[in-house]
Amino acid sequence: MGRIAVIGAGMGAMAAAARLAVAGHRVVVYERTDTYGGAVRRFERDGFGFDTGPGLLTLPAVYRDLFVKTGKEPLEDRVELVQVDPSARHVFADGTEVSLPNASRAGVVAALDEALGGGAGERWGAFLVRAREAWDRTRRPLLEEPLWPNWRVLADKEPYPAVPHKRLLRTRRASTLSEIGTWELGDERLAALLGSSALAHGLDPRTAPASAAVLPYMEHAFGTWYVRGGIRELARAVYERCVQRGVEFVFGAEVLSILDKDGRAAGVELMDGTVAEADHVVADVDPARLMEMTDPPLDRHGDVRADPFMTRPGRFVVLLALRGGRETGAAHRTVVHAPDPESELDHLDSAKGDEPPPPTVAVLRPDDPALRPDDGHESVVLSAVVPSTLDWDEEGVVRLYTEHLLEAAEAATPGLRDRVLWQEVRTPDDTDDETSAFLGAVPAPALAAGQGRFLHPSNTTRLPGLYRVGGWSHPGGGLPHAGMSGALVAGLIVEGPEFRGSQ
Repeated sequence: MGRIAVIGAGMGAMAAAARLAVAGHRVVVYERTDTYGGAVRRFERDGFGFDTGPGLLTLPAVYRDLFVKTGKEPLEDRVELVQVDPSARHVFADGTEVSLPNASRAGVVAALDEALGGGAGERWGAFLVRAREAWDRTRRPLLEEPLWPNWRVLADKEPYPAVPHKRLLRTRRASTLSEIGTWELGDERLAALLGSSALAHGLDPRTAPASAAVLPYMEHAFGTWYVRGGIRELARAVYERCVQRGVEFVFGAEVLSILDKDGRAAGVELMDGTVAEADHVVADVDPARLMEMTDPPLDRHGDVRADPFMTRPGRFVVLLALRGGRETGAAHRTVVHAPDPESELDHLDSAKGDEPPPPTVAVLRPDDPALRPDDGHESVVLSAVVPSTLDWDEEGVVRLYTEHLLEAAEAATPGLRDRVLWQEVRTPDDTDDETSAFLGAVPAPALAAGQGRFLHPSNTTRLPGLYRVGGWSHPGGGLPHAGMSGALVAGLIVEGPEFRGSQ
């Protein structure tokens, strides 16, 4: 079989590597840093542990499938998956709170009706039915198949069945997520709930297509899961599966360029001058870095009008080591919504203004002994989506964002500030250092409609033998999407261009 050179040890790259090794290929992964996992990292200090990337998992079936297809030992034999319940607690700007049960439409409807009143739960439940229709229409072409050559079919038609809305003698239908919130949900808090599902991926609900309704639907339908010991344990399990299947990892090996022989990818050249020949090259890097590795450079977005990567937001994270144990019944995840959503989105879009407004903040409080020195302490992760283009070397910017996140955490957990032993701040610059993603930007999942601006470059490239994998390629960012991209790339290499996805 063939020789495969994989650039980067992110989750998508490792998912592809394990599948290719099982198919009989000799796979070598070249990773610039000293560890695997891409953005799925862990910070440890004084007996505390923190996930610095994703903290929760949706669609665990993607990784279950990976482990089934690469060996007899199932995923649950390697990691412990715990369904998070409630899925999330939401604290709205007006002080209203609601805890949403995990993967229960009836439970969510009842919780929203009780907390918000006015038929809020019924309207949200009806929205989920329409979101499911959008999911059914887009699931296969967006997640399970290579990007269609006639991708404009996905770009031009909106799959979300919007409800007709009469306004000033005109009948209109929602074309953005924000319009769904205003016209169909009819409650600022429900609109904030809906918008936060897009904002968590760095998407502005005012411009995200209505098809982004699949994002809250995925979480609702397939549940929210935590990996005991932290999501980093999932990365460890995938890495170990790769090693068991004969994948070779070379850490501290930065790729300078992709070799081109007779118009085909023929291997990689490392920064130290080492040349490694290969029959196929799989790149888990962002578009800017991939351009630098090819000569002549591939265009930035291939054949789709992908959202320009340099404008993608990043994440600002504060890790808190707390004295005092976690109270019984505390929610694993609390979302504290911004007091002024429009200002938040304007700042995220332009990174302009006198100072950053308070953002929407996610507070993660896992009940996990593995992440704390003892039951008299607690580890907490605060995160917010922020413009990646800010100057993070300015102490004032970091200090202000840190204060915003701590204020939100205090609103979610009164008295939290008094429990802080120490804190660690991580900016998009840290993401850049660890993953080489330009300015620490974070990729979003692929979405239909929007004239193709929310699609990602295809897994194949115009250079035969070179493939894209991971969050910067089809089907986009997020843990499940990274795993899906690995399956698609492996299928394209093993079965050839006629591969159309698993049935």
